[in-house]
Amino acid sequence: MRSIASTSRAALIARRGIIPSGVAATGSPVVSRYRSSTRPPTRSLATAAPQNPSTTSSQAASRPIFFPPANGELAGAAAVKPHFKKILIANRGEIACRIIRTARRLGVKTVAVFSEADRGCMHVQMADEAYCIGPAPSSESYLKIDKILAVAHATGAEAIHPGYGFLSESPVFAERVKAAGLVFIGPPVEAIRSMGSKRESKEIMTAAGVPCVPGYHGADQSPSTLLAAAESTGYPLLIKPTHGGGGKGMRIVRDPASFSDELQSAQREAIKSFGNDEVLLERWLERPRHVEVQVFADGLGGCVALWERDCSVQRRHQKIIEEAPAPGLSPELKKDFAEKAVAAAKAVNYVGAGTIEFIMDAETGEYFFMEMNTRLQVEHPVTEMVTGVDLVEWQLLVAAGSPIPLTQAQIPCIGHAFEARIYAERPEANFLPDAGRLLHTKAPVNAPHRLETGFFEGDEISSYYDPMISKLIVHGPDRSSALALLRSALGEYQVVGPSTNIEFLKSVASHPAFEAGPVETSFVPTYHDELFKKDPVPEEIIAQAALYLSLRSKRSHQSLGSGPWATLAYRRFGDFNSSVYKIDNHLVTVKVNVNHNSTPIQTGQAETYEVTVDDGSPLIASGVNLEGDADMTSVIGESMLKGTVVPVPSHSSGSGASAHGQAGDVEKIHIFDSTRHYTLSHQLSTSDATTDSSTAASSTSGGGENLISPMPATVIEVRVKPDQEVKAGQVVVVLESMKMEIALRAAKDGKVGQVNVDKGKVVEEGEVLVSILP
Repeated sequence: MRSIASTSRAALIARRGIIPSGVAATGSPVVSRYRSSTRPPTRSLATAAPQNPSTTSSQAASRPIFFPPANGELAGAAAVKPHFKKILIANRGEIACRIIRTARRLGVKTVAVFSEADRGCMHVQMADEAYCIGPAPSSESYLKIDKILAVAHATGAEAIHPGYGFLSESPVFAERVKAAGLVFIGPPVEAIRSMGSKRESKEIMTAAGVPCVPGYHGADQSPSTLLAAAESTGYPLLIKPTHGGGGKGMRIVRDPASFSDELQSAQREAIKSFGNDEVLLERWLERPRHVEVQVFADGLGGCVALWERDCSVQRRHQKIIEEAPAPGLSPELKKDFAEKAVAAAKAVNYVGAGTIEFIMDAETGEYFFMEMNTRLQVEHPVTEMVTGVDLVEWQLLVAAGSPIPLTQAQIPCIGHAFEARIYAERPEANFLPDAGRLLHTKAPVNAPHRLETGFFEGDEISSYYDPMISKLIVHGPDRSSALALLRSALGEYQVVGPSTNIEFLKSVASHPAFEAGPVETSFVPTYHDELFKKDPVPEEIIAQAALYLSLRSKRSHQSLGSGPWATLAYRRFGDFNSSVYKIDNHLVTVKVNVNHNSTPIQTGQAETYEVTVDDGSPLIASGVNLEGDADMTSVIGESMLKGTVVPVPSHSSGSGASAHGQAGDVEKIHIFDSTRHYTLSHQLSTSDATTDSSTAASSTSGGGENLISPMPATVIEVRVKPDQEVKAGQVVVVLESMKMEIALRAAKDGKVGQVNVDKGKVVEEGEVLVSILP
């Protein structure tokens, strides 16, 4: 492939990028349509970044940049068809918002559907119309084909865009849409069906001359046949569902003795996620890279490759950082990847946006076809950033019957782009998904970036759906520059509420191996200890937390009025007021020197603070100021500290609770500086300064152990009974959350005591499931 983009074009696209436009409220209400009140756009993660094009040029454009060919003619321009007048989006979250933005720019009206849990979400407010289609579980809402088609007919929608996930790769849905007289904005039914079966897709690819991973792709799914195939394939091997994707149901098996258990678990997860428990077995490469090619085809025979992406940084077989183009590939290998991808698409008469995924041996350079995703990918923005193509616009054009706007030779690849997926999850707990309300969000301010999200501050990240909060995308003239922007943007991004993977992503983006270029899919486990290195909280950060608490207390007293009683708490003999705070495991003393000449005393003005952490040397702080409720500055020693402080009160109940909780409660103090996010615990009463060991003992009381739910989840299997003997490592309970199975195992040998749950019970985080006696 070659680019015909001129130098001026290349320079322009390198300076500009793609940024979502502002969030609009829904339009006029119609019968049975939900219409929420308009939220101020400043509450949106997507609109929190500054709009000054001189300082954040990649945010200047409200859509992807499109550069026509040098001669000003589009490929097949005479055959361009009119756009749809109205489309329905059968999805939610950031991808629904992403589609709405392009549709709005093209003058296409949009219809959103939503579950009861998503009633106030961003995509509902952005769409021209929005309809509730059922309760929170996706099986009762976003997977209900009849309800979606009924809304499409009632609103006069001409086409349906499935987004990704949910029904996007369902041949049944695509067929029903077509039968209803509507246009499915996606590939033909037969292509979805063929590529949706990893077994059939590999047969087709082999016939087309596309190399496939050695293994078993047969239709016989009996346990004995699969066990024999595993022995033939050899260990380690990968169990993979033949339908669906996203890493769900995938299991790496290294020990033959565990094959049967892992097979059953993979099949259970596959049938819940995709409605089909068929699996295939593949040889597991120890040093694989995940390289994929974006393809696009029209109904007139045109098919192009829009360069490649590298998605090797993964956890739980799911991508978390993607980049385009893939680093370290020779021009010859890039060309070969593109040609094989186009051949794969043509082999199934493909139409629309698709991705051909390859697995590449990092040692030999040998590569194999893995699968084809017959939809728009989560990571499509990095391709848009380096090509200047709006892939959603192309989807709408091609679905309406128009040709692909560019030929292969006219597709540029300019600069480098990264995407980081921001998830509600706990990386330190093996990336278990988390849920909860977004209490505080602040997008990067200084780093040019593109931010895709479907949530407002205050929205709930629900355990019913995928825990992705947003996607952070950056573009630079080369990989090194783009990576510097990614680190800067991640350093500025603030989220408080559910736990997130932002700090982990910072560790990845700063790791020397990742900075050097190509990495394998084993990157995270290989560098686990370095990526999860626990650095002690700097003393200055602890001091900043204590200063914040002191200022907060002062404000509370000043709210009593402006007379002398308001400042009496700060006027002691010797002009010092001393307060003691328990922060994490430290006792922090703050002495405030009050300037009597300041009348009234303003927060942070004319005061000197002496902060002592435990028995350490006092730190002298001045210029301490709290602007609003969160932005804080201080000078500690010779250093000026600027940051955001967000307290999260404990959930106290009963009378006597203060504005910040009751005595003895623990609140979290979140502190963001220019590069890191620190989470500290503050015990609200110094009289309770000693460690309470009863809570810590709850999981190991009396030498036994309590198996505790690590997250909100549903119990799908209880494998023990009271008085049953168990061995260390034995699976006791299996949970499911966000379509992911979590097996809880006994930590040591023992006997089962109480079993507090049954199959089907919904449990909360921290709930005791089973007790095991010594």
